Amino acid sequence: MTSRSRSPRLRPLLLTATLTTTLALALAATGCGTEPAPDTRAAGPSGSADPAPDRAELEARASAAQLVAEHVWVTEAAGYALARQSVGVLGDDGFGSVYTEPEGGQIELSVERLPHADADCTDGPASGSEQEPLVTCERDGEQWYRATESGHAYAREQGDLVVTLSGTRQEVDRATLRSAALAAHRADDYELDQVLPPAGEGAGRQPVERGDLPPVGDGAPNNDVGASG
Repeated sequence: MTSRSRSPRLRPLLLTATLTTTLALALAATGCGTEPAPDTRAAGPSGSADPAPDRAELEARASAAQLVAEHVWVTEAAGYALARQSVGVLGDDGFGSVYTEPEGGQIELSVERLPHADADCTDGPASGSEQEPLVTCERDGEQWYRATESGHAYAREQGDLVVTLSGTRQEVDRATLRSAALAAHRADDYELDQVLPPAGEGAGRQPVERGDLPPVGDGAPNNDVGASG
């Protein structure tokens, strides 16, 4: 398909900034560098004599991290490793993670419930989009590739989910991004065991319950003060 200029389009491209910020905050909280996950592909049934992880335990770990196990996807790209601190929920029940390489390159993976228009960039601009204009929009096999001046992404639909691999054009070339997009797949039980936070750790990721929120109404904080001011 011929590349063409288009107006702002797809929300997943904004994940470059969102997930990068999430990763930075996670690293600051842990006080360490990115922690690559073990080689999850090598841990599969054909390459390991270890017993299969307990599915009920995996579901419990996913729930503790506010994740849906079936929405956890993984990928691989030469030189890149999963930053465990970046794993987290997107939206209501989506999944996001970041893969990094030693020179600072980052590939963001996101899995969200999104309409068809958020995967296919060929039907015209999405309403309310604020991203920079597209300079490329084309079908590449079973996926859509789009690029702006600064970022690019591959996206594909999987049922009612949209799986997106994105990065900055300065850090990640198209061939590497395409390779990661083609390798992306739903995590099996062995991979879930490597990606999900350990049992007990995910509980710390639950939302903090605020005592200043009223039980009824629009949820605005209760900032009333006493007579003494």
